[in-house]
Amino acid sequence: MYPPVGRGPTLAAMTDVLRRGRASLAFCFFAQGVAFALLVTRIPAVQNRYGISDALLPVFLAAVPVLAGAGSVATERLVRRTPPSRVLRWSQPLALLALLGVGAGDRMVQVAVALAVFGVAVGALDAAMNMLGVSLQRAYGRSIMLGFHAAYSLGGILGASLAWAGAHWGPALWVSYLPVVGVLVPAVLVGSRWYVDTRDRERDGTPEAAGDTGAAGAAGAVGGAGAVEDAGAGAGAASAVGAGDAGKDAAGGIGFRMLLPLCLVMTFAYIGDSTVSNWSAKYVQDVLGGSERMATVPYNVYMVTTLVGRVLGDHGVRRFGAAAVVRTGAVTAAAGFAVVAAAPGAWAGMLGFTLLGLGLCVLVPQTFAAAGRLAHERYGPGASDAAVARLNVFNYVGFLIGSPLVGALGDAWSHRGAMLVPMALVLATLVHARSFGTGADRYGDRHERSRTVDVGRGGHGL
Repeated sequence: MYPPVGRGPTLAAMTDVLRRGRASLAFCFFAQGVAFALLVTRIPAVQNRYGISDALLPVFLAAVPVLAGAGSVATERLVRRTPPSRVLRWSQPLALLALLGVGAGDRMVQVAVALAVFGVAVGALDAAMNMLGVSLQRAYGRSIMLGFHAAYSLGGILGASLAWAGAHWGPALWVSYLPVVGVLVPAVLVGSRWYVDTRDRERDGTPEAAGDTGAAGAAGAVGGAGAVEDAGAGAGAASAVGAGDAGKDAAGGIGFRMLLPLCLVMTFAYIGDSTVSNWSAKYVQDVLGGSERMATVPYNVYMVTTLVGRVLGDHGVRRFGAAAVVRTGAVTAAAGFAVVAAAPGAWAGMLGFTLLGLGLCVLVPQTFAAAGRLAHERYGPGASDAAVARLNVFNYVGFLIGSPLVGALGDAWSHRGAMLVPMALVLATLVHARSFGTGADRYGDRHERSRTVDVGRGGHGL
């Protein structure tokens, strides 16, 4: 039995568990955004420090996403035996320490090892933090995934700003990394106490806080509240659990056909993102005639509008549904590429990069959320984590393909024409938008399920 919704200390404690879990996971996303931005924006400094040739640099840069993909695949297998929160708790500090190692060495073999460790750790933590985000969204019963990715974007902006300050004032690379790593490592370790794992005990409706055993009893009501909120949803969950119990290895039974549309969307989204990340500065300066200083603006515009879009995106999903938001994002991003391709000058190009940030920002978080939901509904507990890990590999595929593809097309054809290719790929997302929402998504008020906790009158709303 569960206490009446809206009354009792168990409900209040349950609400606190979810809130702490959400806040700690948002900080994890933020810290990862800081770390990744600090690395990618200081690549020239890394190259100069270790004397890496222009011919060898692409090998180093490609190795990071390749190893990250391997880390994501390994995480899929690892979380069958250990909770994602535990993987995240140790992979994130490892990635931060590897970042410090990138700046602290003086031989090429040292930077190679540091980048390899960083890549594997990033793949594990990217997969694990999105697993927790998807499962926490399921516990909340409403869209919160875009908020986590907004924290990542905010961290990226801060990391890029810190990297600019380091490049401007000129301290050694390890000196600029050390204070950031010194603050973030203990912070993420402390925050990991409040990660919320829902997968392991979803079969009996009692997810628990990852690092706070004292809250386990309270957290046990999380799944209960979800069962109380909707008898129909409870029956569906029971069916899914039965499916999971029938084949203990639900993760291994996930069909690639189910994930294929979402894998394509993830790849297309990251092709678009890597195009902006790698080519916006050169495009503004060489094609649109902007100054060197102006060439630094479009990526900043893109990051800020990505943050704004993600901050507002969850509200759009709750009101209009995930499929509608994804369609709107795809059309907006395609319009952005079209404006960039046709822009007569640098300032007109900024409008295109603004649209790109607002459009692309919703695709990746919603793709993770859709994969987790579909796998959970079809295969039961445990399948969601496997789906997220497999899908996560395709963000690195898109990252690897995007920049070389646009560069090769620009050299062989036209830089303006090259922008039409990611435009077409992003538009192809419209074909797969149905995968982001079905009738089963539209519960509660419009497209949003009744909130997990705040359906009562006790004032303990999330």
